[in-house]
Amino acid sequence: MSGLMKFVILVPCSFFLVALIKFLYDYLWIPLRIQHMLNSQGIKGPRYKFIHGNNDEATQMTKEALSKPMALTHDIFPRVQPHIYSCINRYGRNYLHWDGVRAELVISEPELVKEILKNSEKTFPKRNPTIYLSKLLGNGLVTVEGGKWAKQRKLANYVFHGESLKNMTPAVIASVETMLEKWKGQEGKEIEVFHEFSLLTSEVISRTAFGSSYLEGEKVFAMLNKLSIIMSRNLYNTRIPLIKYVPSKLN
Repeated sequence: MSGLMKFVILVPCSFFLVALIKFLYDYLWIPLRIQHMLNSQGIKGPRYKFIHGNNDEATQMTKEALSKPMALTHDIFPRVQPHIYSCINRYGRNYLHWDGVRAELVISEPELVKEILKNSEKTFPKRNPTIYLSKLLGNGLVTVEGGKWAKQRKLANYVFHGESLKNMTPAVIASVETMLEKWKGQEGKEIEVFHEFSLLTSEVISRTAFGSSYLEGEKVFAMLNKLSIIMSRNLYNTRIPLIKYVPSKLN
């Protein structure tokens, strides 16, 4: 075999070997090391599973919780976030969770939460939003930081001044009156309250923020709702590099 032939074979093999080592380092060694370090400090949690972390369990528990009818109770935590509810009961108020390969320290002790919110700008930076979340929220207050955040917060503050909120009252009353008028023709029939109040919220937003009615922005609200459903469906999907660019039903 000629030297050139050996070189042509060795280069791809070397590249593949380096890529494999890097993959195992990122998706196995680092997570297991983080898990060991936090466990030694008393922070427990469900164990890391290769590539998927705890996403499969979270998805399955959510599906099971939502598949059963809910009793008339204010205790909705086990239904809306069953995986967090289960982990808090099993591992304590603070525990380690794995969003795929990403380690997440879940904090639910009020004093610690208060400390994080007080010192959040530099000590506790926001996580980069997933591709799905960024499509829904864009570059808004929830996702941006630094100067952009300060500018948007200043603009948003004006809306929540007492005088501004007072000026919105007639629009809110008009929206509620429209809903009640529609209900008058539904006497004796069942009303899907969740749907009605979703429409009311959209109507109030349309009137107060854009000076229009819900009907004028109905298509926009419908598309936002559809986008939020797609986002929630992908919330616990394991994100492997480059896979998001492969055409599929979820992508």
